[in-house]
Amino acid sequence: MHGKRRFHPTDRLIAELAERQHGVVGRRQLAELGVGRGAIEGRLARRQLHRIHQGAYTVGHRVASREARWIAAVLSSGPDAVLSHRSAGQLWRIVALSEIWTELTRPTAFRSRSGIRGHHSSLPWDEITTIARIPVTSISRTLLDLAALLTRRQLEKALNEAEVLRLTDRLSLSDLLERYPRRRGSAVLRALLQDGRAVRGVTRSRLEERFLATLEDADLSRPSLNATVAVRGRFFEADCLWAEQRLIVELDGRESHGTDLAFEKDRERDRLLLVEGWRVTRITWRQLRDDAPTVIADLRRLLRG
Repeated sequence: MHGKRRFHPTDRLIAELAERQHGVVGRRQLAELGVGRGAIEGRLARRQLHRIHQGAYTVGHRVASREARWIAAVLSSGPDAVLSHRSAGQLWRIVALSEIWTELTRPTAFRSRSGIRGHHSSLPWDEITTIARIPVTSISRTLLDLAALLTRRQLEKALNEAEVLRLTDRLSLSDLLERYPRRRGSAVLRALLQDGRAVRGVTRSRLEERFLATLEDADLSRPSLNATVAVRGRFFEADCLWAEQRLIVELDGRESHGTDLAFEKDRERDRLLLVEGWRVTRITWRQLRDDAPTVIADLRRLLRG
């Protein structure tokens, strides 16, 4: 065994914990493993640990991912701290990623510090969840918090993203607005929810916007949007329609497509349209985001056909 370094059993436990937390451990967690202040300082000196925030460390490396920085901020801010506001919106993927500070909420007040902005609020259990092992405000609470920070247009986009990604919560936005009727931003959020067209309008739907932009980049013809098709005395609305080619594209990303009733109606509608000579294809947000070249190639062939 000469020349070989043996791992202390505690180091293995630390490594296993860090592996579950994006390479990060907290001081309280180390204390629970029996690692005291002196032992932490020794590991810092040996570069086994690297301080990312006071009370939070990366294990064995300095480079920290975005998720590592988020969980480090949470671990360094107390046992009841959770990711919130813009940072929660980024984790939920309903607002654009940016290099702003990490935003947190916890029951007790605390001063913002380098890289961290704190908010003070006692969050009920049904307004908190976990994503990728990071404690975070629920999607409904995140949208409520964002309503106080974003412009109306930015909030519409965040709502659209939540709808496209089919993000749901045990506590609905309507329930949350009843809980906090006078909270800053609640009025504009309530107005957007009441005006369904504002959230699902043609140019305001993020999925439709991205699809149209993808078509334009590929120099494909623009379809008719939300067009009405008559079949056997019934009228159906098509998301995107090329009448000459008798092609319909449905953009599957809305909450309304996720219910059992909508599932059955969509399949019946597709069958009737197919019998009458219409070709119907469905494109999801994930397909458009992750495999746009293939989607465009297939559409090009369908439009030629």
